[in-house]
Amino acid sequence: MQTQSTVDQIRQRLSGIADIYNRLVLVVGPSGSGRTTALRALADAEKAPVLNVGAEISRQLLDLTERQRALQLPKLLEDAVAGLPANLTLLDNTEVLFNPVLRQDPLRLLQGLSRDRTIVATWLGGVAGGHLTYAVPEHPEFRRYPSADLLVVCLRQSA
Repeated sequence: MQTQSTVDQIRQRLSGIADIYNRLVLVVGPSGSGRTTALRALADAEKAPVLNVGAEISRQLLDLTERQRALQLPKLLEDAVAGLPANLTLLDNTEVLFNPVLRQDPLRLLQGLSRDRTIVATWLGGVAGGHLTYAVPEHPEFRRYPSADLLVVCLRQSA
C-alpha cells in the first residue's frame, strides 16, 4: 500500500530528527500524489492533529490590508502552530504561503517554525537536479531551493 509506504518513509526521516537544528520534513509531490492522504495516515498513527494552513491563515488574513498581511503572516502562522501539541506538528495545504502578495519565503517560514518543534509539512512541487521546486519558472509563485540539507519524502502522481 503506497500510503503506508509513505508513512514509513516519513517516520524514517523523523528518526533522529531531534538532534538537528531545523526539525522539518517536507512531503513533496504534484497534485494528486497523495500528500494529504499520507499526512492524515501519519496523523492517525501518531495521534497528531493536522493544521490546514490555507484555511486557517486565509481566515485570519481576511480583515487585514495587503501590507498588514505581509507583516503579520509569520506571527499568525506561529500562533496557529503554538496551539498544537509540540511533539509532532503536521501542516497541510501550505500553498497560501507562496502567494507573491504576501512577500514571504515559505521554506524559511517552515524552517523557523521547526526550530522549536518537529514539523511535517506538505509541499506541492518536486525535487530534481538537487533542487526543491514549487510551481514552474514562468509562474509568479515559482520557488527553487537547494535540496541537499532538506529532509524530503518525494511522492509521484498516482496513475
